[in-house]
Amino acid sequence: MAHITFYEKPGCGGNAKQKALLLSAGHTLDVKNLLAEPWTRESLLAFLAPLPVPHWFNRSAPMIKDGRIEPDSIDAESAIALMLEHPILIRRPLMESAGVRHVGFVLEAVDAWVGLAGQHASEEELGCQGNQHQCSGHHHEGHPHADGDHEHPPGTCR
Repeated sequence: MAHITFYEKPGCGGNAKQKALLLSAGHTLDVKNLLAEPWTRESLLAFLAPLPVPHWFNRSAPMIKDGRIEPDSIDAESAIALMLEHPILIRRPLMESAGVRHVGFVLEAVDAWVGLAGQHASEEELGCQGNQHQCSGHHHEGHPHADGDHEHPPGTCR
């Protein structure tokens, strides 16, 4: 089983369900507050850089929902600056285990990464971002979607 660093928004129901699923599959978690973490440009980019900029964002963040920020039309440097100032904008959870990082919680991708020991839940039950799907942002050398630039139905990213 894996030991996973799990960056969450405390009180997020989706993050609570995601953690419960990982724990019930036998993994151990080092849970951290994504909003209080002392992020730097480099530490955020370690998670986010392989993905297209629009996939970096928590689409449920108030500044996005009310139209003050448009993730589809922002450049990487501006996005990082905003996220450092307003970490609620960061897509969650951020997870890391054995040097492999994930952004978001796509059930099949997490199962392929660390294994979920047959645990089941729907993407809707586990998500913090409603029904909008984005690739989980998994990346490591040689992964077929390391660039994050692809489309597919929810739950099918490998």
